[in-house]
Amino acid sequence: MARIASKKLNRKIGGDVFILVILILVGGFMLLPFIYAILQSFKPMEEIFLFPPRFFVNRPTTENFYQLTQLVANSWVPFTRYIFNSLLVSIIATAAHVIIASMAAYPLAKATFPGSRTFFQVVVLSLLFTTEVTALPLYLVMSTLHMIDTYFALILPAIGSSLGLFLMKQFISVLPDSMIEAVKVDGAGTFRTYWSIVMPNVKPAWMTCIIFAFQSIWNYEGTQFIYDESLKVLPTMFRQISEGGISRVGVGAAAAVLLMIPPILIFTFSQSQVIETMAQSGLKE
Repeated sequence: MARIASKKLNRKIGGDVFILVILILVGGFMLLPFIYAILQSFKPMEEIFLFPPRFFVNRPTTENFYQLTQLVANSWVPFTRYIFNSLLVSIIATAAHVIIASMAAYPLAKATFPGSRTFFQVVVLSLLFTTEVTALPLYLVMSTLHMIDTYFALILPAIGSSLGLFLMKQFISVLPDSMIEAVKVDGAGTFRTYWSIVMPNVKPAWMTCIIFAFQSIWNYEGTQFIYDESLKVLPTMFRQISEGGISRVGVGAAAAVLLMIPPILIFTFSQSQVIETMAQSGLKE
């Protein structure tokens, strides 16, 4: 019996070590693009165009970041204006997307009405289409609503994204019906049930929506809607700088690193909240 138990223990330890090694390899592979982007921003011009390209930096420099600050300082629109535009659009669109997606997902998950299944199938089908497919119809809608060259042209399409609705609906569906019915018996209305019971119990879902929504909106340029330079967002401004010629490749790499910082911070904060909430609520993935 002792030998059998020892063999089982060795197999378990061996399996755990194997899984850990695989996770480290996969995690390292996924980190490679981020590490390469950071290293690329510190390369001098002669190293950027080396062939074959080198992963590591031989002579690191901050010249790319210095040139970026000089170009930003000479912009006729203040740099703070681009930051303000990006933060305004990203924060409002993310918050509105999470609230509206969860409000729409609640009846889809817990109510039965004619056409509910068909409607959800349309939502799932819409996930198959890329932004290029909907670019022209979306422009026509924004133009008809007279929202070209306004913040609404960037915010409204993000609010209507179907990914958040899909995630929220799937998560709300696993909530026990008995919990919702008990609240209704106590006299709570639909909105109070949604806000006081459903939303706190699906915190991992809307934190996940925040991660996806903010990352998507922060990197969205919306150049087909915005022509006024004072309304353009930070990614558009950095792209315009990097398109100034082959000498701006290093500057573009530095700009890409700066653009990665806010989504990474949002992901780090939200991911910890998702794990903590799942552990405390007892909900399983």
